[in-house]
Amino acid sequence: MNLTITTLIENNPSPADEALICEHGLSLYIELPDTTILFDTGQTGEFIQNASNLNKDLSSVDYMLISHGNFDHSGGVRKLLESGVLRNQTQMIVGSEFFNAKYSENKEGAVKFGGVNTKLENTIINGKSYSYIGNGFQEKDVESNGIFLRRMEEDTMNLTDDVIVFHHFKQSNDFEKLNTRFVVEEEGQYPIDHFKDEISIGIKTDKGLVLIVGCSHIGIVNIISDVAKRIDMPIYMVIGGTHLIEADNERVDKTIEAFKKFGIERIAVSHCTGEQAIEKLRDSFKDGFLFNTTGNVITI
Repeated sequence: MNLTITTLIENNPSPADEALICEHGLSLYIELPDTTILFDTGQTGEFIQNASNLNKDLSSVDYMLISHGNFDHSGGVRKLLESGVLRNQTQMIVGSEFFNAKYSENKEGAVKFGGVNTKLENTIINGKSYSYIGNGFQEKDVESNGIFLRRMEEDTMNLTDDVIVFHHFKQSNDFEKLNTRFVVEEEGQYPIDHFKDEISIGIKTDKGLVLIVGCSHIGIVNIISDVAKRIDMPIYMVIGGTHLIEADNERVDKTIEAFKKFGIERIAVSHCTGEQAIEKLRDSFKDGFLFNTTGNVITI
């Protein structure tokens, strides 16, 4: 099977094409012989211009999957819908609690991710200052543009014979802690965000499963462990964000140990992975490591 994954936008510029725009966010264009998938849409919608520059036809997209409801992954949806480029046959698939409002506490010294609405950058919740970091659109905005919206309720869904969508990941280790800075609105309350909306894609290849993740807020090892229990094939490669940007050395080392334990041969990470983790992963995987920047093309 021929599989091509093009990074339409990511935090880092393309080393080969200065015309491509980069931003804090992620968007991947996934091509299989009989299916085209758009995975995430970056922060602003600039991925649309990049897609054109890279000769990737967004009108060919069969499925648009958004890994979770943070603005740097779902932020380009509105601009894409308004562009009218998607066909009515395109299906949008999101996790079950995708449209819940998400916030990040404004802590001094914390990594600043920004938000989609500057008016909500100082929202007071339980006496503390938060920024809104969720979606900039609602269900009606999707449906009014003729796109079928599916909220995934099941743990695992076969999109095609070779493409699986994974949801509802369990916390199975003690070193991947949830970031208490992130909260989500649930029935008027604001508990720590457990990212119940997070989804990932698995693509079956002759070499094993290619696992594509957005940010891995629940923990990349938690995701891998859960996926490994649900499928009957090895995980060959991991692509996407691992959210190790604020991880200490111990967590990064344990993550690498887990990757090796599961027999993962290749990784193509970036976005929220962080420089320290990237260097450790590069040293560990050597030729099996790819720093996946804007414009990269992966073929399997």
